[in-house]
This record gives sequence, C-alpha cells and structure tokens, in this order.
Amino acid sequence: MKRQPLRLAIMEATRILDEAGVSSPRTDAELIAAHVLGVERGRLPLLPLVDAPVVDAIGQLVAQRAKRVPLQHLTGWAAMGGITLDVGPGVFVPRPETELLLEWGLKLLRGREYPVVVDLCTGSGALALAVAHAKPDAVVYAVDIDSQALAWARHNADARVAAGDTPIRLYSGDIGDPTIFAELDGLVDLVLCNPPYVPPGTAVPPEVSQHDPAHAVFAQEGGLAVIRHAIALSARLLRPGGGLAIEHDDTHGTAVPTLLSARRVLSSVEAHQDLAGCPRFVTARRRG
Repeated sequence: MKRQPLRLAIMEATRILDEAGVSSPRTDAELIAAHVLGVERGRLPLLPLVDAPVVDAIGQLVAQRAKRVPLQHLTGWAAMGGITLDVGPGVFVPRPETELLLEWGLKLLRGREYPVVVDLCTGSGALALAVAHAKPDAVVYAVDIDSQALAWARHNADARVAAGDTPIRLYSGDIGDPTIFAELDGLVDLVLCNPPYVPPGTAVPPEVSQHDPAHAVFAQEGGLAVIRHAIALSARLLRPGGGLAIEHDDTHGTAVPTLLSARRVLSSVEAHQDLAGCPRFVTARRRG
C-alpha cells in the first residue's frame, strides 16, 4: 500500500475546517493528526509519510470537527497548566484564556507553605487539579453544583492521584449557599473561579451552544448572578493577604471590578485582559 504525505492530509484538513468556520483550522488539523498518530504536535514534521488508514482516520475526525464538534470531545482531553484532563459531553471544556488566571493564582502562592486554595464552579476540576499539580503542599478544595460535572471532576481527580499528585477535596454544593465552606472562613489563601458568566441571549459559537452545558455558560442578571455569589463567598473565606481571581465575560470589564471594589474587605482590585486583549478576569486581595 502506497504511503501518503502527511503534509497534504493536513493541508486538506485545514481547508475543510476553514470553510466550516472553525476559528483555528491549521492548529486543529495538526492536533487531530497528532492525536491519530499518537504523537505530540511538534513531532509531526518527523513523520512525512503515513499509511492510507491514517489519512482516513484524520479525515473522519476532521469531518466531525467541521460539524463543530469541539476538538476536545474528539481527542478526549483538554490542557490546564501542567496537566491534561479528560473532557466530553456533559462538562464545560476548559479554555486556554483561563491559563492566565491560573498563572496569577500560582504566582500569589509562591513562598506560601501549605496554602489553602478553593476552586469555585470547578467543572472538570481543571483549576483545582492544576494547582494541586503545581503546588503539591497546597490543600485544595473544589465545588460544583452539577452532578455530571462532578463525575468528570472525580474521574480526573482520581487520574491525577494515580499520576502522583496530591488529592483534592471535591464537594457538591451551591456557592450561593451562605453556609458553604463555613469551616474555612478567614483561612483561605487563594480563591479561583471560572463561573457561568455569559449574558443570556448572547450569540456563541456552535461548539458552545451545542456542546457545553448551558448552565455552565450562561448566568442570569446579565451574566453576573453567579459572580456575585463568588465575590460574597470569597470575601468571607479569604485570610488577610489572600487573593481572589474571577473570570468574566468581555462585556463585564467595568461591572466586575466595580462589584469587587464595593466590598470593603477587598483591595488591590485589578482588571486583566486575555490573549486577544479582551477584558477577561479580575483579581483582588483581602485587606490585612
């Protein structure tokens, strides 16, 4: 059987994905090829020729991606920090822009021994597990209200323990409950939160509208309902000098900093942009 140039298969995949409106057609084509071949994307140039069944397998996944099935559902994983997590139907797919929020949190933890960290609206467990991997002495709590998300988070947490990471403490709960994590009041070094925040009625890509759980994407009160709960809870949990980082919609560049600034116990409110230059998350510190 004649072998075929991988480069041509990737070019054809890129063309198909571009015509389908996929935002990063070349990247997705290469990641699909790497997934089929079982190699890292950077090693693709080392495999100039591939067998016909490989080209067929790439084509089948590209056809699914062209229907706007999320790339992460096709490969089965998403990255966060130094780890990968299993994802699929029923759980929100972590996005690259959330890496910046994670970086801010890990920087805050530098030099702190045995810090207490809380991940609100944990979803797949991405932020909590990335912190536990990067900061093995951290005591990490994570909470979500959705049973399907928690099943994914438990699966990922078990996998990270098997890989040698420190176990996290995973809870089912509503962050709007005024008693949640009452035992941690004033003891937490870092709160991270990537909540549902898209205003209802906002047009979103098919990957989001057809595949991400709506309750993990949209929030009432113009997208601010869950964020309000996260701020109130954080103000109670944080110890003096502790920090908070909350991701938000790009239309919330003024609203969320204003909500944080209204809390007397919080200071050093700072807005941050994502890689595209859009307002994406806000940080604050608990006053001393």
